[in-house]
Amino acid sequence: MNTITNEILTIAVKEHGAELASLKCDGREYLWQADESFWKRHSPVLFPIVGAVWKNEYRSHGNTYKLGQHGFARDMDFTLVSQTENEVRYQLVSSDETKTKYPYDFILEIGYRLEGKCVKVMWHVENSGNEKMSFQIGAHPAFFWPMLNNEQIEKGVAEMMPVLEASDDRGFFQLEAKENTLPLSVITEGGCVGAEGEITIDANGYLPLDIHTFDNDALIIEDSRVTKVTLCRQDKSPYLSLEFSSPLIGLWSPPHKRAPFVCIEPWYGRTDKAGYEGEYEDKPWMQTLNPGEAFDADYDIVVE
Repeated sequence: MNTITNEILTIAVKEHGAELASLKCDGREYLWQADESFWKRHSPVLFPIVGAVWKNEYRSHGNTYKLGQHGFARDMDFTLVSQTENEVRYQLVSSDETKTKYPYDFILEIGYRLEGKCVKVMWHVENSGNEKMSFQIGAHPAFFWPMLNNEQIEKGVAEMMPVLEASDDRGFFQLEAKENTLPLSVITEGGCVGAEGEITIDANGYLPLDIHTFDNDALIIEDSRVTKVTLCRQDKSPYLSLEFSSPLIGLWSPPHKRAPFVCIEPWYGRTDKAGYEGEYEDKPWMQTLNPGEAFDADYDIVVE
């Protein structure tokens, strides 16, 4: 674990998965602490797929590969390549092991930099091979939100939250969006998209967050319709925001578990459609790099 700090924030990052494992402000922990009874991760990187491939298989250039949900990078040890007072960077390089699941030569770097009350998360993907490379990448940060779990509140761990009223309301998302009615891709079978839906936000962008928000799994919004998501308390005061330029955003907490955390997930890619049997390279929202090219992207976590 490597730790960096400034006058406002302290973060800790694991070399396993280059995963952000702690985000503290004024001694308060904002990141989910991976209680396995709900979900065993903190903030995994999703690479080289986001979500699932149908039946955990995909096809590329005449070969078939097995690949579990969200890819393999989150379960591999990265190498620390640089650390300064306010920034840390990690690297994963393709190997014989990765090529059993993903046939491309690549360099993947994950970086974290503190800028005041902001954590900037940086991705660098490089095609180090001799053929065009296809990939997806995404984030899955989970933020402690005990208001979704009555037991957690009764234990007194929600001192930063307003007192619960006699309702199911547990706060709000505030979305910076292009319109008030937003189409959704809906996960149905095998972790894959099989239906469409929609959500409606009010004139100020507020979407109620309650214990039933994720009964049908993740809310997936595509086509760059949203550029910022703020997690808000019951009184609509801001708690934490994510700012991003990714074309997709996922909002998630485990269905029907009342898990005391919420995920806000910028994605450059998306799970397969249910029944998809096409080529990997033809998947929706695929990113491509020619030999020697690189992809760079980032998103900001801002403690409000």
